[in-house]
Amino acid sequence: ADRMTGIIRDLLALSRLEETDEIGRGAPIDVTAITAMLKKDVLARASHPKDVRVRADAEVQLVGDEAEIHSALSNLVDNAAKYTPPEGAIEMRWWADADGGHFSVTDTGIGIPAEHLPRLTERFYRVDAGRSRATGGSGLGLAIVKHVLQRHGGELSIESTLGAGSTFTAHFPPHRVARVRAQSSAAV
Repeated sequence: ADRMTGIIRDLLALSRLEETDEIGRGAPIDVTAITAMLKKDVLARASHPKDVRVRADAEVQLVGDEAEIHSALSNLVDNAAKYTPPEGAIEMRWWADADGGHFSVTDTGIGIPAEHLPRLTERFYRVDAGRSRATGGSGLGLAIVKHVLQRHGGELSIESTLGAGSTFTAHFPPHRVARVRAQSSAAV
């Protein structure tokens, strides 16, 4: 029942995202605060990687829909936590440069065979159906990520080495980046 509820919730979220194209300007989002919450969520799991790091530029905010952005980043981090063994590591990173804002999740998990990378953001696509059933999930998380990024003018890049881990990076265009004054970059 819980699994079906999750699938229905994700399908409704995906349907809502597909209804409209790009969102309006939106409001500044404190991505550093979101990454801190995501780190706590990973560490609260019964089984989690022993090393969970965050490197976030506190002077950089993202302009957009906070609920959608939180959902997308959460899906990326959740996948990394699911597929990284307890002795492994996850690093979340948020930064901006001339190309825009970037949020990456790097893990030392199982990795993904290269032939599967182009299809990962398809609805219900699974690299290994048996393994995916064991870890839970609806098979819609990366499709949701893709649509949230598209609505914010962004895109997802994926790098992976089988047996060594993966890096998923959400790239946002420069007009979605806002700079604020802060004490210093945060390392949570």
